[in-house]
Amino acid sequence: MSNIRAAITGIHAYAPEYVLSNAELEKMVDTNDEWIVSRTGIKERRILKDPALAASDLGVEAVKGLLEKTGTSPEEIEVVICATVTPDMMFPDTANLIAFKTGMKNAFTFDLSAACSGFLFALNTGAKYIESGTYKKVLIVGADKMSAIVDYTDRSTCILFGDGAGAVLLEPSKDGETGIMDAVLKSDGVGAVNLYQRAGGSLNPATHATVDAKEHYITQNGRPVFKAAVSGMAGVVKEVMKRNNLSADDVAWVTPHQANLRIIESVASMADFPMDKVMVNIHKYGNTTAATIPLCLWEWENQLKKGDNVILTAFGGGYTWGAILVKWAY
Repeated sequence: MSNIRAAITGIHAYAPEYVLSNAELEKMVDTNDEWIVSRTGIKERRILKDPALAASDLGVEAVKGLLEKTGTSPEEIEVVICATVTPDMMFPDTANLIAFKTGMKNAFTFDLSAACSGFLFALNTGAKYIESGTYKKVLIVGADKMSAIVDYTDRSTCILFGDGAGAVLLEPSKDGETGIMDAVLKSDGVGAVNLYQRAGGSLNPATHATVDAKEHYITQNGRPVFKAAVSGMAGVVKEVMKRNNLSADDVAWVTPHQANLRIIESVASMADFPMDKVMVNIHKYGNTTAATIPLCLWEWENQLKKGDNVILTAFGGGYTWGAILVKWAY
């Protein structure tokens, strides 16, 4: 058993400049600011407006900033894993495109799709490459252009999503005491009927009929997703704490997936965490799917201290969900 631990040694994120406010959405669909804020906590979201740009371009901005901040040469990166449900295209993988656009010519790359839990699944996967001693510099990217698959005439979903990307560098922990300590990851296909994109895969390839029926957009049955998200995230947070003998007092921050403020508040309550220890930026970015957790870590980076226990948790379509315990390394 290797005693190498994988540590996050740098974080950077990117959100497009264009701000889609609730006031603007009021002109597009039958909704209003008070209704959106009271039910979701979202006030605005960022949108990648240029149709020539895609998820890889969001990822490129996050990666460029990360490499610069950490003083890392693109050629040093050995593995790139991109979590996304909005790949530029079915193939090649978006990680491949990000690596090409940023000069990471020595890395092997692949995408990982686990909906809103994608960043957690990718982070845990990348950590294993470090822990095995096989690689020393692994890049994890969460990037989604959700505006590409949102129906802006569907008021139940268009208010929720935004575009963004985040990236972290994983390296062997210098002290062996900090890094990714534990992970509880779960999935259950029973949730497939409640949150999915009906067309675009091999089951329902693109046709005039699928496009006309708006089957390439997100379909969500909100109520069961809400209930499953609260119980799922609260359950894995408590499980990872129990496995590591942690109380709420031992945890500096909880970093939850930013899907809905009421979900976040319910999870915090069930896990006995005060909201002042819970990272929340959904009001600014909405749900950016695989990018929400790194966007939070990036915004809170200067408040994180070496040795802080941070619990990352997410829930996504499938269903997929999980929690990762990180002891902050810098």
